[in-house]
Amino acid sequence: MTGKVTMKTTIYDIARIAGVSTATVSKVINNNGRISDKTRKKVQKIIDELQYHPNVLASAMKGKFTYQIALLIPDIDNPVYAQYLKHIEECGQDAGFSIVMCSTDNDAGKEARHIALMRQKRADGFIIASKFQNEPLLQALIDEKVPVVLFAFEKPQLSVDCVTVDDFMGGFAAAEHLISLGHRRIGVIAEHSYSGAERVRGYFAALQSAGIGEEDGLVIYAGSGLDEGEKACGRLLDLDNRPSAIFGCNDVMAAGALRAARNRGIAVPGELSVIGFDDTPWCRIVHPELSSIAMPVHELGKKAMEVIVNHIEQKDTSRQSIRMFPKLVVRGSTGPYG
Repeated sequence: MTGKVTMKTTIYDIARIAGVSTATVSKVINNNGRISDKTRKKVQKIIDELQYHPNVLASAMKGKFTYQIALLIPDIDNPVYAQYLKHIEECGQDAGFSIVMCSTDNDAGKEARHIALMRQKRADGFIIASKFQNEPLLQALIDEKVPVVLFAFEKPQLSVDCVTVDDFMGGFAAAEHLISLGHRRIGVIAEHSYSGAERVRGYFAALQSAGIGEEDGLVIYAGSGLDEGEKACGRLLDLDNRPSAIFGCNDVMAAGALRAARNRGIAVPGELSVIGFDDTPWCRIVHPELSSIAMPVHELGKKAMEVIVNHIEQKDTSRQSIRMFPKLVVRGSTGPYG
C-alpha cells in the first residue's frame, strides 16, 4: 500500500482504507475495547504508514475523552509514590488511559496550579494520592462532578471515592507483631495525616488488646522524611527508659529510626526492633532489612482505575469507599525482646 502523507488524514480515512468502522480505529488509537489482534495490527499498520496523529485536545473540546488521567502525588522523594505511579500507570495502560504525574510537594499552591493546568488540557479525571492540602479545591472538583478518586487515603467528611488500605488494621498488625516478640514499651513516629492517625489508633488498639497500658511520650508526630524520622526516633531513644521497639508509620521514617539507632551504637534487632509501613524497596536496601506492613499496591491501582474509568466512560455518579487489607512482612529488623 502506498499513500501520500498529508495533514488532512483523518480517522475516517484510516477506517476506509482498513475496511473497518471509525469506532474500531478509535479503539486501536486509545488501546482499549475488544478487537482481534489481526484487526488491531492491520489498523495500526495503516496508522503508522500514514503517520496519523490524532488531535487529542480537539477531540476533548468536542466532548470526547482525552484518555489522560492526572495523578497527583505529594512527595517524589518517598519511594512509595514511585510504586503508586508504576502500578496505576500499568493499570491505566490496560484500560487505554495515559497517566500524567504531578508532584505537589505538599503545597496547596502547587496543587491548584497542577489541577488548573490539567483541566486546561482536558484531563478526564484525577487520582489524588495520599495527601491533599487544598480541601476547598477538592470540594470544588466534587461539586463540578469532575471524576476524582482518592488513592491510599480518605476524606470521610467529603462525598468522594477513595481506594485505600485499612490503615487501622496495618497499625494493629505492626504493634501486634512487636508485642508477640515480647516488647511492651513500643515507640511510634507518625506523620500528621489521616492515615498516620489511623495507624496510631491501630497501635493503641493492639496495646489495649494485649492488656498493655498507654504511656505518655511514646508517640511522636513529625514530618514524613528521613531526617524527620531520625530526629523523632532520637527523642525516643534518648529517654531514660527508652522503648525496646519503634513503629515508623512509613518506611522512610523507619529508615530514619535505623539511622538514629546506629548513630547511638544501639544494635538492631538485638537492642531495638524497628518496623515500617508500605513495604517499599527501601526495606531491602537498608541494614538490617526492614520489617514492614505491605500494601496490595497493584490491586489498589487496579481498583482505582476501575472506579475512575467507570465515572469517566459510564458517567457513574455513585460513591465508593474501598479498603483493602495490608499484610505483615517480617525481615531482620525485628526480633525478640531481651
